[in-house]
Amino acid sequence: MTESTQAATRKQPDDTPFNWHANKADKALAHFKSSEQGLSSEQAADRLAEFGPNRIETSQRSGPWVRLLRQFNNILIYILIAAAVGTAFLEHWVDTFVILAVVLINASIGYVQEGKAEQALDAIRNMLSPQAVVLRNGQRQTIEADQLVPGDIVLLQAGDKVPADLRLIDTRSLRIEEAVLTGESVPVEKRTEPVATSASLGDRLSLAYSGTLVSFGRGRGVVIATGEQTEIGRISAMLSSVETISTPLLRQTAEFGRILSIIIIFLSAIIFAFGYWVRDYAAAEMFLAAVSLAVSTIPEGLPAIMTITLAIGVQKMAKRNAIIRRLPAVETLGAVTTICSDKTGTLTRNEMTVQALVTADHEYQVTGVGYAPQGSIELAGQMLEQDQLEPALAMGLKGALLCNDSWLVEKEGDWQVNGDPTEGALLAAAMKVGLDPQTEAGLCPRTDLIPFESDHKFMATLHHDHEQQGYIFIKGAPEKILAMCQQQRTQQGDLPIDVDFWHQAMEKLAERGQRVLAIAVKRVPASQLELGFNDVQDGAILLNLFGIIDPPREEAIKAVAECHQAGIRVKMITGDHAGTAKAIGLQLGIGDGQTAVTGQEIEQMDDQTLQEVVSRVDIFARTSPEHKLRLVAALQAQGHVTAMTGDGVNDAPALKRADVGISMGRKGTEASKEASEMVLADDNFASIARAVREGRTVYNNIRKSILHMLPTNAGQSLTIIFAILLAHQLPLTPVQVLWVNMVTSVTLAMALAFEPTEPGVMRRHPRRPDMPLLSGLMLWRIPFVALLLWAGTFGHFVYMDMQGVIDEYARTVAINTLVAGQIFYLFNLRYIDQHVFSMDGLFGSKAMWIAVGTLVVLQLAFTYAPFMNTLFGTTPIATEDWIRILMFGLLVFILVEMEKWVRRRYFTAA
Repeated sequence: MTESTQAATRKQPDDTPFNWHANKADKALAHFKSSEQGLSSEQAADRLAEFGPNRIETSQRSGPWVRLLRQFNNILIYILIAAAVGTAFLEHWVDTFVILAVVLINASIGYVQEGKAEQALDAIRNMLSPQAVVLRNGQRQTIEADQLVPGDIVLLQAGDKVPADLRLIDTRSLRIEEAVLTGESVPVEKRTEPVATSASLGDRLSLAYSGTLVSFGRGRGVVIATGEQTEIGRISAMLSSVETISTPLLRQTAEFGRILSIIIIFLSAIIFAFGYWVRDYAAAEMFLAAVSLAVSTIPEGLPAIMTITLAIGVQKMAKRNAIIRRLPAVETLGAVTTICSDKTGTLTRNEMTVQALVTADHEYQVTGVGYAPQGSIELAGQMLEQDQLEPALAMGLKGALLCNDSWLVEKEGDWQVNGDPTEGALLAAAMKVGLDPQTEAGLCPRTDLIPFESDHKFMATLHHDHEQQGYIFIKGAPEKILAMCQQQRTQQGDLPIDVDFWHQAMEKLAERGQRVLAIAVKRVPASQLELGFNDVQDGAILLNLFGIIDPPREEAIKAVAECHQAGIRVKMITGDHAGTAKAIGLQLGIGDGQTAVTGQEIEQMDDQTLQEVVSRVDIFARTSPEHKLRLVAALQAQGHVTAMTGDGVNDAPALKRADVGISMGRKGTEASKEASEMVLADDNFASIARAVREGRTVYNNIRKSILHMLPTNAGQSLTIIFAILLAHQLPLTPVQVLWVNMVTSVTLAMALAFEPTEPGVMRRHPRRPDMPLLSGLMLWRIPFVALLLWAGTFGHFVYMDMQGVIDEYARTVAINTLVAGQIFYLFNLRYIDQHVFSMDGLFGSKAMWIAVGTLVVLQLAFTYAPFMNTLFGTTPIATEDWIRILMFGLLVFILVEMEKWVRRRYFTAA
């Protein structure tokens, strides 16, 4: 039995498994020893003591000190602490404090973000209803919802939040909005009859779930589960047990840190041993040399640069309505290979819209989406005015306004429906041709009505116009309306109804994933003032059909196409029906319009089979929270970096498990927001594509920073190593090494964090999730540039030493040579693979020129300021020295550009 099936037959307090949705209501009453008059006060008190309060308990969490210490458990942090110890040993306290400040800043960021992640469970707990109306001792009472117990009889009415899981025992046109659990945009009509044992969560019409909202009607139910035994409680338990996946960047950085630490320790030990035993250096002198080598190799500015680059990405995304809650998610977006998207409210508008109108003579298209009365009714691409409508359509739209209990309101340009979403769609369609609900109601006032009931599936209203003519408008399920009609209205008049034509039209609309609604009219005498069921049994004239759907966002269609171009696969995972999902998917460019896998089919699959299915199928329908979680896990098991979008509490576990959880800012629940790494402020799927672009830019900029920092450090290390190997004077002292590392990290590497997006970044496929931080191009470029910097620095130092200058002078020239090489190399990195011989390549980054100017000023002070000469052991140098230094920097620039050309010409660029 699968995990989902076990949940469907979840054991009740006495450990007897029941499928409450598949059993009659009286069986639930008998099981809980209750009746339709409810429990007695004594029974309720005993059960409260036995089963506990109706709330989701807070799980035990790590204390603040444990959470803080956990932030230091990282190899890069160990290296930084080692660097701080080394600088403290050398009594360079400023550098020690700077490095320790970086460590503390990184730990603080992690501490705060981990605390925010724990708020996801609190958001779910807050979804529970605070109060409930129950029958106890046969009397109606209002109690605190946490006092509910199994067996209580709960009364529901429109506007109530369901306080516990209920087996319904009585309904009166009861409709419940379950989007937070199932993702369905339309309220579910509830009934008391049992349903199939295998029914999915959204099809269990005889149950009402805790945390959902009653949108219409009334009902009663017996409590079958409270607290953590409810569906929402089970999701909370899933959320607390879901393991958060580390981001690709963090995994790569951790691996890089481990390798680097091994290299540092190995090289330092070798150099110490070689100098002490082979070259006969003093032990104290070799210890300082080993520390210098370690300090020169450690990229102590890398964590700070990575954090700043990510923070800049956060700011840019925020301007594009993508709010990042956890910093590493910025880069992870750039590595995403698959986006699993909820349908309702994410890819679609979560607003019902009439898209098609069918009369006996024509099929019309309706433009515009949502409840805004903006758009038109068209025939063969020709927009129609009100006076151009054929009689059947004109009367049908008028009936849609009159046989309607909802209304539309505009708030700051946003149109919303007060009432049933389907009725709101009918209002918007009629208003698109200039019909006004209030005007029509004034011209033909309502006299009586038969309200919609799930038992008879239609609504009828009686009207009288000012010419003393009576009309009955009937709207509802098409099969019901067809049975009432003997005629159909055509352009030639009222003719006998063609039942086969209407059935074919209904099937055609249903194949597009549209809900079908029919409307009819019946003439009655002016003297009739009351309306009964006998008045609508026959004699009606069928006017038209409405094809209604929650349409895809136009911008989402473009965003899906852009994701496909970027090598990212988009999958739809929804609680809606398969037919609707396939139709919407086809419009969005997701799937082939023919293939969809349902939640019931997923339950029959083992993990291996599911991995095979998820690799080829893009649409999954009627899914539960467990299914979404399994689908995300199946993709991750195949090595995919997965993003999951959603807006309901049902999405929260999968959002937390995904590499990047993306929730909706406007219509998303607090639970989904707290479980996610990113929130879309505009609920716009298109913002995801923009966020992916920015994520790729962030990763490129981090790579550029590494490509600049590591060759610099490696060049310094080589300079020290070769000096010891050749028994030469050290060209760089430890304090000078720290100076170079500090100023170049603060200026040059920092400038790369502000680099704009390179051309064509969204035409590249995602990088492999298992690709190490240093691979391909970087494994070649780093040693190539390191050797160039070493040759210039060490060579210039040896040359100056041969000229007989003092050590301070030679070292000052060597350090400026190293910095000049780094400055010119910075321009190479504006484009990693492409040449920079263009105005944009050389002058397109304001941040880069500011960084270069700042570094030049710092190096001039380093060279000529007396207090800097004393502190760092430097001395002023001559003009001819500067000429050689600048010539070397230019040579580095030219050689790297030549290397790029050779790679483009003869090798595949990394």
